[in-house]
Amino acid sequence: MTVRYAVAAILLGAGLLSSAAAQEDSTVAALREQIAQLKGEAEGLQEMFAEVKNAVDALKKLKLSGYIQAQFQSAEAAGIGSYAGGNFPSATASRLSVRRGRIKAQYTNDLTFSTAVLQIDITQSGVGIKDAYLGIRDPWTKFVGLTAGVFDRPFGFEISYSSGSRENPERSRMFQVLFPGERDLGMKLEVLPAEVLFEGEWLSYLNLRAGFFNGTGPTANENDNRKDFIGRLGFEFPFAEQNLAIDGGVSLYRGSARATTKKIYTADATTRVFVVDSTATNLGKNYDRNYVGVDLQIYYELPILGGISVRAEAIQGSQPSTGTDNRVYSTATADLYRREVRGFYVNIIQNIGVSHQVIARYDEFDPNTKVSGVNVGATPTARLTDQDLKYTTLGVGYIYHWDDNVKFVLYYDMVTNETANPAATGALASFKGDVKDNVLTLRTQFRF
Repeated sequence: MTVRYAVAAILLGAGLLSSAAAQEDSTVAALREQIAQLKGEAEGLQEMFAEVKNAVDALKKLKLSGYIQAQFQSAEAAGIGSYAGGNFPSATASRLSVRRGRIKAQYTNDLTFSTAVLQIDITQSGVGIKDAYLGIRDPWTKFVGLTAGVFDRPFGFEISYSSGSRENPERSRMFQVLFPGERDLGMKLEVLPAEVLFEGEWLSYLNLRAGFFNGTGPTANENDNRKDFIGRLGFEFPFAEQNLAIDGGVSLYRGSARATTKKIYTADATTRVFVVDSTATNLGKNYDRNYVGVDLQIYYELPILGGISVRAEAIQGSQPSTGTDNRVYSTATADLYRREVRGFYVNIIQNIGVSHQVIARYDEFDPNTKVSGVNVGATPTARLTDQDLKYTTLGVGYIYHWDDNVKFVLYYDMVTNETANPAATGALASFKGDVKDNVLTLRTQFRF
């Protein structure tokens, strides 16, 4: 009996051990399966995290910015021609508009020192392209760069000063006439102040922007084989101990316009009329479009009151245009008129605390220095029009910064034209006195 019970106990123990071992193997297999599943899920999460990280890294390189300018304007008379945001519609002396609605996307890759920029303008008139360019900078010194596409012409100060930052609602008349649209299609080389190479020397305060452009503006295709050269050699002198900074530069534009007819009219300083040259070979020839400009900006921190800025620019040169428009000659089939032009502005901005600014600007533009107002309308055959009259504008305004994003602008343009000859008739008769074309602007801007 004892042996029988012992054998039975052994067999029972072996069965229990076998059952326990089988159960343990099943549990281990289940655990291994769970571990494998968790490992797969972890790897999946790692892949998802890598994808999210790549997306976040890409978004960090992309910067969106812009601003919206909504405004109300009131003019002295209906239907006036104006450089305060464009001509007023016929029979209209007041208007509400979205002057600018800019959205700018900038993608910067710090590893390759490259940048791509797209900017559009959305207003009640439609959607237009403002910027479309790419830029690269050398990875060694980091102060030499190349830009290609549609971007601001590198001439003077006011062109490149953003409309979202500019205190005056619009650029001066001379820049709107000589550089309509501000931008052009081309390539430029930029050399920033090289403090690393020339520390403490005068070369460390210089900068250069220069390139070649189509010369037809930001929205027109090239119409000849020539390219226009535009460049500015600038300087930046900081005087930190005196709370003073002085910047400025010298600019050069060397270009041309191709005649689309054989008739070329040139303003004559002796006869004070346009003299015509109808030689057949004039058709297709290029005529000079050259400007020289100087600009100066002074920044000083006044005790108690706040910072004051004084900015000034002057331009002189030759302008190919038409009889009815003193802006640059376009591809339209029209006789070419050669004018000598001259203009300048002086702008003063006084900060009062951190929220208030008062501004005043005086600008003058003479689209035809070879003639005077008394010559316009004196002789119909002289072919002189209101496009040959000199204009001066005194603008005064006030800006209130609501916060970092919002500002309110109140600005008044007082425009004075050179008067035409007392004998002027027809369309010139209204220019025998000062035309009523002053404009009041009330603007709200939100910047993001």
